[in-house]
Amino acid sequence: MIISRLDRVMADRKISLNDLAEKVGITNVNLSKLKTGKISAIRFSTLNAICEALDCQPGDILEYQPGEQEE
Repeated sequence: MIISRLDRVMADRKISLNDLAEKVGITNVNLSKLKTGKISAIRFSTLNAICEALDCQPGDILEYQPGEQEE
């Protein structure tokens, strides 16, 4: 299962959901879904924009945990 760690990275960088959504160019709703792990896919262009805005690597945001898949 892939776990989103976006909330942790955002807290470390002291950036709000609204500010990050504006920098990345996506809606607050979509960014919130990504933050809470309520998505099944992410575009590389979105991931690239988030990493650029937060000055991080994709592995800082996404983590693989072995186990059952969410349905």
